[in-house]
This record gives sequence, C-alpha cells and structure tokens, in this order.
Amino acid sequence: MNHSRRMWAGVAAIAATSALVLTGCTSDAPEADNTDDSGALTPVSLQLQWFTQAQFSGYFAALDQGYFEDEGLDVSIIEGGVDIVPQTVLADQQADFAVAWVPKALASIEQGAGITDIGQIFQKSGTLQVSFANKDISTAADLEGKNVGNWGFGNEFELFAGITEAGLDPAADVTLVQQQFDMSALLAGDIDAAQAMTYNEYAQVLETVNPETGALYTPEDFTVIDWNEEGTAMLQDAIWANTERLESDEEYQATAVSFLKAVIKGFIYARDFPEETADIVVAEGSELGLSHQLWQTNEVNKLVWPAPDGIGVIDEDAWEQTVEIAKTAKNLEGSTVITTDPPESAYTNEYIQQALDDLESEDLDLTGESFEPIEVTLAEGGK
Repeated sequence: MNHSRRMWAGVAAIAATSALVLTGCTSDAPEADNTDDSGALTPVSLQLQWFTQAQFSGYFAALDQGYFEDEGLDVSIIEGGVDIVPQTVLADQQADFAVAWVPKALASIEQGAGITDIGQIFQKSGTLQVSFANKDISTAADLEGKNVGNWGFGNEFELFAGITEAGLDPAADVTLVQQQFDMSALLAGDIDAAQAMTYNEYAQVLETVNPETGALYTPEDFTVIDWNEEGTAMLQDAIWANTERLESDEEYQATAVSFLKAVIKGFIYARDFPEETADIVVAEGSELGLSHQLWQTNEVNKLVWPAPDGIGVIDEDAWEQTVEIAKTAKNLEGSTVITTDPPESAYTNEYIQQALDDLESEDLDLTGESFEPIEVTLAEGGK
C-alpha cells in the first residue's frame, strides 16, 4: 500500500543542459534519522527528466513498496517533460534530488549549476541509431551519405562523436535531420537512421505492424548502432544532489544516504520482479501500455545490472570517457558539451558507498552479477 505522496510537475525550466566532474565531496555523512520527535516523515522531492515510464522503474517501485517510508522519507516524484531541465530545478532548490543524464548535467555545471552526481544508476548508455535492415547500416561508418535523425537538445553528442570517430565529418558526410521524439520519420522512410532508446523508441517500432506482412515488425527487420560498442557511449541516468547542501547540511547528507538506500532496493525489486514493476508504472499513469512498460523495465534492468562495484557506484573510466567526449565532440555549430574539465564536486561515491555498506546486513544482491533479462512479447501499440 502506497502511503507516500506523489506530486506532478508543471515546473517551467530554465533552458540549459548540464555538466559534471570527477569528485569527492568528502564529508562523512551522519547516520540518518529522518523522523522528527512526533514520528513524522521527512518530505523529499525527486525531479524526473521525462514523463512517467519504466525508465524510472526503481523509483516508482521504492515508492510503491514503502522503501522510502522505511527510511523515514515522504517522497514526492515530480514528473518531467520536454520543457523541464531537472538539473536546473535541483540547482534552484525546487527539488531535493533529480535524475539527469551526465553530459547534460556537465553542461549545466559549467554554466554555474551547483549539482553533484551521488548515484550512477545506469552503468551504460541506452542510445541507439536504428535503421531498416535493407539499408545496411550497422556501424557509424555506414552513416556516410545517409539521412540521419537526432533529437538535439543535448541528446546528439554520442552520435556526433561516433561519426567523427569513424573518420566522417558530421557537417559534410551525413545529412542530419531534426527528429521528433518518436519513430514516425524512420517508418515513413524520411530518414535512414533514427535515434532511439533501447527501452522506448526501439520498442515503438517493434510494436508497429509491418504493412508487408500484416504482423508486427521483428528485430530482424532492423539493424542498430550501439554507442557502447562503437566506443562513444556517455553515462546517462544518475541521481543528482545539490552541492551546496551536501557541503553544509548534515541533515541533507543523511537524507541523501537514506534516499539512496531506498532507491537501491527499488531497482533490486524492479530487477527481481519486472512484471510486478511494470504493473506499478502503469498504475502510476504511464501513457504507454503494459507490454511496453514491461519491455522498458527489462531493458532498463540491462542498463543497471550487473553493477560489479555495487549499484550506483560511478566507474571512473566511464566517467572519464563521458567527460572526454563532452569536451571534444562537436555539433554542427562547432560547440562541445563543455569546454573544460568539470570541478571535483561533480561527482562523489561517498554517499552511494555508505548506502551500500548500510545494506550489506540485509542479504541483498547489490551487484546483480547473476542477472538475466526476461523475454518480453510486445503487443501492437505497446498495450
């Protein structure tokens, strides 16, 4: 039974993408006691970066299963959207924590946002370029001479880095097309390769009827470019905290640890009970249906697990690759995500490590080394 509050956002965002850095906010977080003398829970708000969907499965599972309450927290989850910049909401102290991609947060940090990555939930990138199989596009080099879709808004830098790494000029060797946040242009044949997330837009094409067969498209009908395999992947969904509060507020430090503990348990629940988690997300008001949300839960689990050092621990090599691409990959305007290394306060493993240490006694699988994804059958339209 869900006793926690849930808050829907209409927070208008200040335009800006985000920024990050190698860090170590190095204060020992105090032991958490998040209830006052009357036993009231500590109110906490979490700003998502997109609409309600299983991309955020662990947060909704933690809410539904009472893990936040167990930690003395009354958590409100604020829905994101196209015009919401979660790291700006966080920096302006309109939320206590936020979920955002690392390169976008890196940009915001360079522009003055005081935010710190305290939990790197996604261990790898979920971004693909998807093409019909008959286009023979399976690597970044194959994009030469093709119409290539991308969303922009800071989502394009893995693509630009991959094109550049393949020895191509993004401004001359491919035709870049502004893509909507769907796959309609690919399905209509207007673009040869479309940007997609493994857990969302890729599923959308597999939920579509192939007019030639009358059945749903299958993975064999498409090829994908995976930026993890191309070597230009950047870190994505992370939990961000307000840097100033981390450095000066012991209660906030303790709340951060408690929040992370509940989130860890939420993502463990999503890993071990994907069907139940999909039901939770649908009940929370997702716009897409149950089979789509089960696909999302399963694909998000692949991005989270295994986590060899423990869920949420920031891998320095992955962080450094993200920073290097953010400094060097140029878009069509010649701009990079950031122009210099981020500050040391951009990330810390201190709070996630304390959360993991605190959970050691609870006999939880914190690394997911034996994780195996399930098989998901998509229905037309994701129903």
